[in-house]
Amino acid sequence: MKFGISVCTAAFAAAFATTALLPGVASAQQQRFITVGTGGVTGVYYPAGGAICRLVNRDRAKHGLRCSVESTGGSVANVNLLKSGELEFGVAQSDVQFQAMKGLGGFQKDGAVGDLRAVFALHPEPFTVVARKESNISKFEDFKGKRLNVGNPGSGTRSSMEELLAAMGWKMADFSLASELRPDEHGSALCDGKIDGFFYGVGHPSANIQDPTTICGAKLVSLTGPAVDKLVKEKPYYAVATIPGGLYPGNANPTTTFGVQATVVSSAKVPADVVYAFTRAVFENLDEFKKLHPALANLKPEDMIKNGLSAPLHEGAVRYYKEKGLLK
Repeated sequence: MKFGISVCTAAFAAAFATTALLPGVASAQQQRFITVGTGGVTGVYYPAGGAICRLVNRDRAKHGLRCSVESTGGSVANVNLLKSGELEFGVAQSDVQFQAMKGLGGFQKDGAVGDLRAVFALHPEPFTVVARKESNISKFEDFKGKRLNVGNPGSGTRSSMEELLAAMGWKMADFSLASELRPDEHGSALCDGKIDGFFYGVGHPSANIQDPTTICGAKLVSLTGPAVDKLVKEKPYYAVATIPGGLYPGNANPTTTFGVQATVVSSAKVPADVVYAFTRAVFENLDEFKKLHPALANLKPEDMIKNGLSAPLHEGAVRYYKEKGLLK
């Protein structure tokens, strides 16, 4: 696969330049503003969200929607922002979507997010473990007593890290340092020798992994073993995954791990017409959408309407899928 990260400034500028409207969604005097919550700017969520907004805004004269993308703390934060009404759409890991629906994990205290609705699935997200070249770490267990970035609070990565540690019988105290850096910070921290490695759920290829492997020879570490096998067997949102060899400098061999699915979610409070127009913009331009980031290259409509989706489909998305014969 050829590496290329399409975070295009011109694309984002086009995504925000909107004017005309359509009766039924917005009047001639009023636009409907919608925001897509993503993640760190160096991950895949942010450019994927920007690509979606670019397609939505292209048809603004028909539907009256003005779409913007926002960098957030990640999956858990996006679901909570949807719940509070601060976002109309958000990208979330499939495990976080499941936990939000069931009131588990980071949602146990406040309970299930009953208004959460699925829109469509995006790319697979393998959990990616990266170690400093000098650390001589060859497996995840070698991080015991070392400095590992476990993900920032509010991120899907952090939620998954906590579930993995519980399955292993580990605690955060088993690391000499469990840092909470955001994805746009952990690569430089690794190369500067401030941490020995990081754990990150991300679609590939990712600039976030490309940078430390190029700049300081960082190594990808396989994530396997009894705890992983148990999680994959028991949790419907996990699956075994492989990061192809040769995707990043100095990492010629495939890396075996497990992971989740990136999904786009919304809220039942968001009008069906808005979700319909949003969904239509992506699916009617799917070939173009797939070219906007390498992680999106293998998307298939039949998978996008089901993979990793544990929340009910939003009625606006259902309307579009039925029109196109994707759902009966």
